[in-house]
Amino acid sequence: MRYAAPATVDEARALLSDNPGSQVFAGATDLVPQMRSGRPAPSVLVDLKGIERLTAVTHEDGQWTIGAATPAVDLTRDAAFTAAFPGLSEGAGLIGSDQIQNRSSLGGNLANASPAADSVPALIANAGQAVIATADGTRTVPASEIVTGPGSTSLADGEFIVEFMLADPPAGTGDAYLRMIPRTEM
Repeated sequence: MRYAAPATVDEARALLSDNPGSQVFAGATDLVPQMRSGRPAPSVLVDLKGIERLTAVTHEDGQWTIGAATPAVDLTRDAAFTAAFPGLSEGAGLIGSDQIQNRSSLGGNLANASPAADSVPALIANAGQAVIATADGTRTVPASEIVTGPGSTSLADGEFIVEFMLADPPAGTGDAYLRMIPRTEM
């Protein structure tokens, strides 16, 4: 198994195209445990954290762009983002421990397709759009169309999530995220 750290989306796309069986990751918070439990190792691990576009958060003309590899902690600490999308910020803040939140991302949370993914319901409720890198460009789809079942997505081999687009919420609206879990304290 090899490790590669591309600096651009095009470099990542080329690595995936030239190396069948390769896999992208941003935080590896799910990938490492999956490999330890017997999942076959990819031929090349393609680390997306070094691609500036994938870790940027911008807000222009009523449109938010959140890089798919942006650490969850960056979103929870961004006051403007949290004011606009409190539920999504709360969901991102529930992705694992503090250490995990420094590595985990919305893109990884969605692409892993875990039924326990905390940020995914809020991303979908806010009509998030996912920009997907394909073999020959990009396509944009609703985030709700990515997960097709537990551990299964609509992403083709060699595709990865670049960023999410979110329109400013309408005036006078708000959201929240509350995780419902069984009590274990009894």
